[in-house]
Amino acid sequence: MDLKTMDQTYILPTYAKNYTNFVSGKNSVLYDEAGRDYIDFGSGIAVCSVGHGNEKLQNALCKQLEKITHISNLFVIEPQAQLAKKLVELSGYDMQLFFGNSGAEANEAAIKIARKYGEVDGEPKRYKVVTLEHSFHGRTISTLKATGQQSMHSYFGPFPDGFEYAEDMDDVYSRLDDHTVAVMIELVQGEGGIEPMEKQKVQELAKELKKRDILLIVDEVQTGIYRTGELLASNLYEITPDIVTLAKGLGGGVPIGAVMTGLKDVLGPGDHGSTFGGNYLSSTAGVTVLDILEQLKSSGKLAEAMVYFSDKLEAVAQKYEHLFFKSVGIGFMRGLRAKDADVQGKIIQRCLQEGLIVLKSGRNTVRFLPTLTVTKDEIDEGFKRFEKAISTL
Repeated sequence: MDLKTMDQTYILPTYAKNYTNFVSGKNSVLYDEAGRDYIDFGSGIAVCSVGHGNEKLQNALCKQLEKITHISNLFVIEPQAQLAKKLVELSGYDMQLFFGNSGAEANEAAIKIARKYGEVDGEPKRYKVVTLEHSFHGRTISTLKATGQQSMHSYFGPFPDGFEYAEDMDDVYSRLDDHTVAVMIELVQGEGGIEPMEKQKVQELAKELKKRDILLIVDEVQTGIYRTGELLASNLYEITPDIVTLAKGLGGGVPIGAVMTGLKDVLGPGDHGSTFGGNYLSSTAGVTVLDILEQLKSSGKLAEAMVYFSDKLEAVAQKYEHLFFKSVGIGFMRGLRAKDADVQGKIIQRCLQEGLIVLKSGRNTVRFLPTLTVTKDEIDEGFKRFEKAISTL
């Protein structure tokens, strides 16, 4: 049985899957079973933050595997405490953390924190969470309902009550009432077309919510861990949320999710838990990833690479105006807004044929999420292949 047949026989068809079989990788280059190389501008959907085959991460994980992989959160876990300390110190926020396994779990925990806050700290009971249209917050029942995309709300109901969608940042205010406990936003909408929020509007909203004692939850599952140039996009926007959620790039490929919050007294023993969350292996990965990226940031190399990539992207957008409306995004969370869905689909397909991985996003956007350790040579080769892929469209 070949790999494609085996996959189709035994794996549920929840993805429109490509059957290229990657067997190894080095930084921003992947290799398939035939030895062909691909420039990876997707990084596992913003997960492989320190690249493929990173030796420092590999060595740290192998060393930890020789000792302890998992015990449970009934006992103190040293690298978990170290990871929490690093995230607090690097963010500059006076917060505590809870660790899970994914972004959806992190957002579930954020909703639970907010709901309990609304339960114990106000009458009438506050439970409603306002999110934005085009948002994406996960695929569990609650986070799917929190996602502001009506097309994702089919089949799986009834959904939990208490979620409402604002058309944009300006419309959030009209959605607030005595039952509202939190507003949850992405500062750059990842699945919604790499759409950054306006900084001034975000800051104004944060101030207004503080006045009304309504919590601000910032979903940084995709924007966090230096993808926008700072540890958190919240740092870039110069706000202090009540709750921040993280995942994707934090483990460099090892599954981990996290909730950061200044609401230290809301959850108590038994209110929440995770069997695997923040175990020895995943938290060791997180500590190592932060060590690597903190050094990359402080050296100035991260900012330099982001500017270099941005210039290349903007040049392509201007050169191929018949294909793209504009370039969008921040840092290494970027996109080209294609003229229509047909153009978007053809570009993604042709790029793979030319040995380049780019991704799909909403609003007909071709999405670029390179590894944060991508080199100038890899950027040059990637855009060379990109132009070859689109030159005849």
